[in-house]
Amino acid sequence: MGKVTLNPLIKQISGKMGDVVFRVSPTGEQTIMKLPDMSGVKWSKAQEAHRQHFKEAVAYARAAMAAPKVRKVYEKIAAKKQKRPFDVAVSDYFMGNDLLSKK
Repeated sequence: MGKVTLNPLIKQISGKMGDVVFRVSPTGEQTIMKLPDMSGVKWSKAQEAHRQHFKEAVAYARAAMAAPKVRKVYEKIAAKKQKRPFDVAVSDYFMGNDLLSKK
């Protein structure tokens, strides 16, 4: 495997660029992987349903982060759990909680 030493100006690269993905492991190791070709994948009904449910959870979390009062609630919960407020909102949606409708 090739190794790259980054310039001090660039501490870390992550995300997708072209057809490769840059990742950082929990140990801090930088990896580069080719994007998988998912064009031929046939999802099962259960996978499609879960992907749709996750899509709804992300939409809920975006709306929750846009609502100042709800965002503050998630920021408090996230601080206690040492997580990001957005991630807490997604998890909350999966547990059936909807703070937006309780406004």
